Amino acid sequence: MTVARVTEISATSPDSFDDAVKQGIARASKTLRGMKSAWVKDQNVEIEDGKVSHYRVNLAITFILED
Repeated sequence: MTVARVTEISATSPDSFDDAVKQGIARASKTLRGMKSAWVKDQNVEIEDGKVSHYRVNLAITFILED
């Protein structure tokens, strides 16, 4: 039987939502083993001086628990 867990993280990028997702997954992979999927739960932007300064994503990452 396989048991999985879901953890939520937030990641930002000055470039794009796609880059924020990639950075979040890359960082999570340093401490989480057995990652299987990620769901982008939310995305928003930070604005400075009327322009987008950062893209933020909230991710739900699923990983398999080890025995």
